[in-house]
Amino acid sequence: MTPARVLGKVVRVFLVLALVGHILLLLVVLVTSVVLRSRNPSWTALMAYRSVTQHEAIRPVRFVPLRQIPRAARGMVLRLEDYRFYQHPGVDLGALRDAYRINRSLQATVVGGSTIPMQLARNLFLTPRKTYFRKYLESIIALEMDLIVPKDRILEIYLNNIEWGKGIFGIGQAASFYYHTPVPSLTLDQLRRLITIITNPRAYSVSTFERSRQMAARYAYLVERFPDQASAESPTPPEPPPPALLSPDTTEEPTTPAASPAAPPAADAAAQGSAAAGGPPPAESKPQDSTAP
Repeated sequence: MTPARVLGKVVRVFLVLALVGHILLLLVVLVTSVVLRSRNPSWTALMAYRSVTQHEAIRPVRFVPLRQIPRAARGMVLRLEDYRFYQHPGVDLGALRDAYRINRSLQATVVGGSTIPMQLARNLFLTPRKTYFRKYLESIIALEMDLIVPKDRILEIYLNNIEWGKGIFGIGQAASFYYHTPVPSLTLDQLRRLITIITNPRAYSVSTFERSRQMAARYAYLVERFPDQASAESPTPPEPPPPALLSPDTTEEPTTPAASPAAPPAADAAAQGSAAAGGPPPAESKPQDSTAP
């Protein structure tokens, strides 16, 4: 058998395996999405990853219905993480393009363009390891989930399952851990602090995030957009956050521990990269665990 024929056979086998893998993935996501329309996940791939690889004790999720999560909190999340959430089909090509430009200017993969459905896809099905293949899988899963699961339900599952610290998942558990209070009783500033640390909850807490310039800028942005005199139930509509607040992939373990602020975290590098790509500096304006791979 000639080398050309051997190569052709290998390529055909690869294509068949890739096709079968895609079909299986779509079927798994289809079944899971149908179930998620009415049932809450009790465990996610990210929880399993933290438990198995880092031996963390995972606190039980305290599920909070979307209607009990203050509108201000929802508005903050949409502003910082995915301001076109209700317009895009699960993937925001504009956000991915912006992330690519910033990463290219930094010559490193520190910023992503993951939408809320993409972040949820990663948490439910994948690991936090940064690869372009993971980003590809995120996109496929997010597009399918967005077709099946209503937007409000996606947001509800997202807020109840994202990471808010080591072993802490979901806004209900975060409110209890950091403030010892149920979510509906959180003050406006407590909400701002909780939403601020979504970008890197393993390195920073609600009381230490100001060690990061980019995290401090996120908080200042929320203070400006959601001032104390404003009603927590009447946030202004989502709008594009300043490019300087684009955030890194937050599900990966940070390289700089919270107790050692000497070296800036990836989030700060992202803010610097945004300025290099033409965005305003953090001092002028301010946000996103979107993600590069």
